[in-house]
Amino acid sequence: MATKKVVLHRLSGHRFLGINEQGDKVMVDGDQPATGMRPMELLLAALAGCTAYDVVDIMEKKRQPLARYRVEVVGERAEEHPRRYTRIVVTHYASGPGVTREALERAVELSHTKYCSVSASLNAQIETQVVLEPWQEEKVAQG
Repeated sequence: MATKKVVLHRLSGHRFLGINEQGDKVMVDGDQPATGMRPMELLLAALAGCTAYDVVDIMEKKRQPLARYRVEVVGERAEEHPRRYTRIVVTHYASGPGVTREALERAVELSHTKYCSVSASLNAQIETQVVLEPWQEEKVAQG
């Protein structure tokens, strides 16, 4: 069984520095003004990152690489403690030459139903959406 470890160090108040086994760092912040994300925002970011990895890999395997891609995640939280996410909407925006809506939808479906471990770990209703944006190649200014 694979294990992962993150150590969270208190810096001050509700401000913490998280460090993983490789030495990567993330600021977790509940103070004002915040210098990092709050824990529940990090959870949404983790979900976005997890599904994004999958979708990019799946689209490359389908020989439809994404030229532009972003994931937006919106979470609705319960009013009562522990104020968990009760609904999460994940919207995938993508474009690229030759990218089809069908392939993108299938990649998103596979990520959320089979591959994304963050999605599988959440006890929330997760909905997905796909927006295939028109592909326009950018011209680089010469000068």
